[in-house]
Amino acid sequence: MKTSYFANRKAVADPHAVAISRGMPKSYKGRVYDPLRPSWKLVDGARSGAIPHDEYEQRYRAEVLARLDPATVRRELGDDAILLCWERPGEPCHRRIVARWLEDALGIEVPELE
Repeated sequence: MKTSYFANRKAVADPHAVAISRGMPKSYKGRVYDPLRPSWKLVDGARSGAIPHDEYEQRYRAEVLARLDPATVRRELGDDAILLCWERPGEPCHRRIVARWLEDALGIEVPELE
């Protein structure tokens, strides 16, 4: 399992790509995994600056990840999944929150796709 972003054409074209963002490019025709998508309220708060990233992560973990079983998510996504959202590598984003959650819970590595 890896993570990437929508501007990485190689990742988006991969048959294992899975969008986990609330919105996605109109051109994206791949798989979407709803259970990991943040609420619009959380997304809008982060975009507007009303919710700083530390608070966003805390709320995302409480509102989304706390309701999920990491082993089930891994099984449903598949070990070859590439989790996609909007932010470029190095920018705060929820795909990396998901990656750390899976790494901590399952003892696996979920790197950013180069």
